[in-house]
Amino acid sequence: MDLNVLRSAVTVAAFLAFVGLLVWSCMPARRKEFEEAAALPFKDEDAGS
Repeated sequence: MDLNVLRSAVTVAAFLAFVGLLVWSCMPARRKEFEEAAALPFKDEDAGS
């Protein structure tokens, strides 16, 4: 196996992983979970008032 073929395969695998992560994070089913996680830093401020 040529080194350039290995480099190309790693590049394609990394790109596919990136696209998979992008699709996973943009799924509508994940929206509520991400909104709850985004509100966590402000949770203590609401309880203290």
